[in-house]
Amino acid sequence: MPNEMLWLGFALINFIIVLLFYKLFGKSGLFVWIGFSTVVANLQVVKTIEIFGLTATMGNIMYGTAFLVTDILNEKYGEKEAKKAVWLGFATLISLTVIMQGVLLFKPDETDFAQGALETIFGLIPRIALGSLAAFIISQYADVAIYSYIRKKFPSDRLLWVRNNGSTMISQLIDTLIFTSIAFLGVYPFSVWVQIFITTYLIKFVVAIIDTPFAYLAKKMKPYE
Repeated sequence: MPNEMLWLGFALINFIIVLLFYKLFGKSGLFVWIGFSTVVANLQVVKTIEIFGLTATMGNIMYGTAFLVTDILNEKYGEKEAKKAVWLGFATLISLTVIMQGVLLFKPDETDFAQGALETIFGLIPRIALGSLAAFIISQYADVAIYSYIRKKFPSDRLLWVRNNGSTMISQLIDTLIFTSIAFLGVYPFSVWVQIFITTYLIKFVVAIIDTPFAYLAKKMKPYE
């Protein structure tokens, strides 16, 4: 099966699982998903694929689900709860980074087979780790603030797509700019950095469009709380 078909199907599965977490566990399920998605997205990002003629990293879909979750929390429970979720995700990401760097310090036994794989996944270049942390907290906070602002201007339920897409697409642009600048600016020629920036944002843009129907479903959903 082509990567493009797998990617679209994978995106739908990710967003369906988000709704299941919400339906079954309510607001608590969304908070759990925020922590889960930040960890999994940073594990997936080490794998690169070719999709729609572009070289991309995995993790963009899972990372996009975090923006959907904060939008749902903002829409149904208010800005305060959405900000709490942002800080939960940030704390989870820092904890993962610190703990796994500690794990790598231990000298492996001669029978160990996991050290090399763990170093590949968690032996992050410091500026990439810094870029990921900075991009997450700034872009997520921007997403919450922009969503709240747009909701005041366009409060109608039928205009949920304006709030969801507007906040996510702007905040994802901020996220991409911060991460690629910290992680890659100066590492690659400027023309290559521009290509990385454009392709990364285009994929996140598509993910933001795909999540729109799920935002409407979550709006109507009554979770088991």
